[in-house]
Amino acid sequence: MSTGETINGAPVSEEQIAEWAAEAEAGYDVDALKKRGRGRPGRGAKPSQVVALRLTSEELAAIDDRAAREGKTRSEVIREALAAYAT
Repeated sequence: MSTGETINGAPVSEEQIAEWAAEAEAGYDVDALKKRGRGRPGRGAKPSQVVALRLTSEELAAIDDRAAREGKTRSEVIREALAAYAT
């Protein structure tokens, strides 16, 4: 039976929830969890700053199309465009 909840579109079963609860109740290795790191990896030696940007759906679609054609991420395409503009 499903709870109606999903993870990445896949239904989560009562059995899966029970397994997760049992795992949590048994305890976790805190030292191992701390070694995994936090957040996204940095882009260099200095911290990066997140900048909010509003784009139209057409602008976003154009960026996504280019990223797909070039095998890049949306962020990579935007950073490259900004770098080209700034020089």
